[in-house]
Amino acid sequence: MLVRAFGDIDLAEDAVQEAFARAVRVWPEEGVPPRPAGWIILTARNQAIDRLRREAKLADKQAAAALLAGPDDAGEESPVIDDRLRLIFTCCHPALGLEARVALTLRLLGGLTTAEIARAFLVPEATMAQRLVRAKSKIRDARIPYRVPRDEDLPDRLTGVLAVVYLVFTEGHTASAGDELVRDDLCAEAVRLGRLLVELMPDEPEALGLLALMLLVGARRAARTGVTGEVVLLADQDRTRWDRTQVAEGQALVRRCLRRNQPGPYQLQAAINAVHADASSIADTDWGQIRTLYDQLMVVAPNPVVALHRAVAVAEVDGPAAALATVDSLDLDTYHVYHAVRADLLRRLGRAAEAARAYDAAIARTGNEAERAFLAGRRDAL
Repeated sequence: MLVRAFGDIDLAEDAVQEAFARAVRVWPEEGVPPRPAGWIILTARNQAIDRLRREAKLADKQAAAALLAGPDDAGEESPVIDDRLRLIFTCCHPALGLEARVALTLRLLGGLTTAEIARAFLVPEATMAQRLVRAKSKIRDARIPYRVPRDEDLPDRLTGVLAVVYLVFTEGHTASAGDELVRDDLCAEAVRLGRLLVELMPDEPEALGLLALMLLVGARRAARTGVTGEVVLLADQDRTRWDRTQVAEGQALVRRCLRRNQPGPYQLQAAINAVHADASSIADTDWGQIRTLYDQLMVVAPNPVVALHRAVAVAEVDGPAAALATVDSLDLDTYHVYHAVRADLLRRLGRAAEAARAYDAAIARTGNEAERAFLAGRRDAL
């Protein structure tokens, strides 16, 4: 509401922060108001108006009157009932490039820091900070209206919304920093939003695919860490600890996607994880089918990260030497998983000294302490 009223995300953020700071001072003495959200919005709007007046940006009395009249969306209806999901659809405005709208939405609504978003996009934090500043400036300068989208607007925004939910889940599944491998709060929120998306748009196969992917990956949560929080690789996991109810739901969604025959990147990733879920052990995994699915994914959504994960399947089918040739051709130096995969392939080829250097590179590029400890253990075992 404030961004639409003032056309400036930075101004809106500052005003809301000042309103919260005032609430912390005032509410303990005067009590919580009957409508806390309304109090915050009104206080923030008044803060923003006062700031603009001080900066002499409201010389036009007609513009001032429009601002004083207050936000105009009180009666605005939306097909999206959930507050958080509605805000994500609103923030994923198609006037911004896909990467910019996803990054900005993650920063404003996804609970991710600029550093975490930068890791998700495999760019330096300073680069991502500059992109966020440019996106905010474009919204202000082009007067992009942040209005609640109508029903017919949703399909054009869905790609960005799916990417936001996916990256929130990804950060939750393996936190980019901190002591714990997993952030359960982010995973749970992403799955909740995924369910709402399927309910809202049941005929969108990629929404089904994303929910299936999150359920199948999330089903392994209990087996991914040991008793002291140490990382346990897929090959070493106790599969009896996988959530079979979640697996069954994810696989049913994958079958629904297959019947539609409109493959997209989330559906293909879900299908890959369904194959893993079908196997009773790592030895029983159908790696040939997984490689075929990655081949399709490289056609639908080609990128170096997909190629890296495909190389893992290639190693199981054609051997580590063939996989290493692919990995060495990829430009993913800032990505710790790239160095970890490369280290494991070198280890399997008996090239211990090179593997140790690759493990060191992986350790240097992750801020997650559980991952660092695991990688150090693999290096020391060489």
